Amino acid sequence: MDDRRVFERMQARFPLKFLEATASDESSGETFDISANGIGLTSRSSLSVNSRLEVWLQIPEQAEPFYTRAEVVWSLKNREDGLCRAGVRLEKAELMGLARALWAKAR
Repeated sequence: MDDRRVFERMQARFPLKFLEATASDESSGETFDISANGIGLTSRSSLSVNSRLEVWLQIPEQAEPFYTRAEVVWSLKNREDGLCRAGVRLEKAELMGLARALWAKAR
């Protein structure tokens, strides 16, 4: 498989909340990696490929969560722990958001 990522991903665990465009309830999860234009996440909620999300990423030592919109690129639920693992592409490259996350991870 050819990796066409423009930005390198870093392993990072941050709590997040998200809302699917077709859902009325907010779900929660956690990142397992992050880049300027994508997030890898785990959640108890199943996510459908191509679904649109609103995402609030809670970065440590930041009062306000980082908000962005994204689209689910891939999603797998076949895990022993019952969690859904998904990759989402951010609507636009979020370089400032990535800088905040890198700073928080470095501390």
